[in-house]
Formats: sequence, structure tokens, C-alpha cells
Amino acid sequence: MSQSLVERIGVEPVRAKVIEDCVELIDAQVKNKSGLSGMAIKGAYATIKTIKRGFVPSVVDALLDDWLGKLQPHHDKWSAGGSGTFAEFVIARSDDVAEDLLQVTDERAAKTSHTTAKKAYEKMRGNAKKNVVEAIPELARLIEKHVNAASAAPAAKA
Repeated sequence: MSQSLVERIGVEPVRAKVIEDCVELIDAQVKNKSGLSGMAIKGAYATIKTIKRGFVPSVVDALLDDWLGKLQPHHDKWSAGGSGTFAEFVIARSDDVAEDLLQVTDERAAKTSHTTAKKAYEKMRGNAKKNVVEAIPELARLIEKHVNAASAAPAAKA
């Protein structure tokens, strides 16, 4: 039986690297935004990062298992006979994958006690799908890189 994405890259020592790469991806995506909506996104992100030090990595850590769970059915379909790389498979389904990932953040935002973060998320939610779709190629390559590295690594590490 093959391992799930959570079992492969959602556990240490890989998990910390995945979180670090996700935070770098988010930072780069925000930095590359332009225009009025880009200014709004950059402002909201700066606000969220000032809520507390390490807020973004802690949120990525808290959501990672759920995000990987949402990616699992896509990985299963690809494993069962999808062509090309997993990244190519996910990129071809960016719209659906973005919806799946946003379900996780919508649920978390609805439950959060961080009112500033909640307000920022609600303000940005209208454009969130477009932004997530734009990030899917890099996210897919990031996940694929870590899955491949975990598959190549020896099973037991001290």
C-alpha cells in the first residue's frame, strides 16, 4: 500500500522543508503582485505578518495536512494512470485544485480567533481563487520535488 501525501511529506524531517518552501512561495507570490489589487494584497499580507512573528509559517503548518489531504485525490488519479508529471497533472486542473485548497482556508478563516487575519482574508477572498490558480504551477512543482525526494530517501533516518 502506498503512503499518503501526509505520510510522505507531512512528517519530519520533510515537513519543515515543505513549510519553509510554502512560505517562500507565498512571499514570492505576494511580492510579484502589481496594480491596485496587488497593493491591497501586499498591505493585507504585511498586516498579517505583523500580527505575530512566525504567523505565516504557523498557519502553513496548521493547514498543511488539510491541504495535502485535498491534493491526495489528485495524486491518486495521477498515480492511477495520469500522464506526465504530477505537477503537469495538477497544473492542468488548476481551477479545481484551487477550489479544493481554498475550502481549507475558508473553513479555517471562519473559525479563527485572529480578527485582524479574518478581516484581511475576507477582504482578499474575492480574488483568492485567481491568486491561488496563479500559484498552482510553483506549488505543484514544490509538492512534486518533496514527494520525489521523500521517495528517494532511505525509509529510516536517525
